[in-house]
Amino acid sequence: MISSADQGLRRSVRLAATLNLAYFFVEFTVARVIGSVSLFADSVDFLEDASLDFLILAALDWSLRSRAKLGMALAGILLIPGLATLWTAGQKFLVPIPPAPLALSLAGFGALAVNLSCALMLAQHRHYSGSLTKAAFLSARNDALANVAIILAGLLTASTRSAWPDLIVGLGIAVINADAAREVWQAARDEHRTAEA
Repeated sequence: MISSADQGLRRSVRLAATLNLAYFFVEFTVARVIGSVSLFADSVDFLEDASLDFLILAALDWSLRSRAKLGMALAGILLIPGLATLWTAGQKFLVPIPPAPLALSLAGFGALAVNLSCALMLAQHRHYSGSLTKAAFLSARNDALANVAIILAGLLTASTRSAWPDLIVGLGIAVINADAAREVWQAARDEHRTAEA
């Protein structure tokens, strides 16, 4: 029998996965149209978050050892947006055209609304099921911080007409994802040691 806490977690993760997948398409389209590194990085991150949430739903009934192994794999998945960002930033360095500032900021506001909603839903479950739910919560929280930076990059781009604010924020998103990956890896390693004991 599934407990009410477990049902609440499943409901929250399912809704977060749906929101993340839907906004991936929105942000990816805007990023491609205006040529934004930070939005591209963040859109890939939305796709990663949706994948992470769907994996969590599948693994909730697994043993502690199996969840710990998946948590270690998810730490690697969290690095994917950062690698995509580095590739996109490299392309932008070659052709440093600034993105459209209004579209950049508006897409950032939309992303912030989605990520804050997901972070609030997942915050109450972040210590349930160990590294898996911690990964989902950290990802949503870090993404909300990145979205604030994207909004600021849009404002700076409007005033400077430079590609640099967008590039810097995109690279910052890569650093945030790397730190989240480290935290999830550590939590998963701790779970694995507990399962082995």
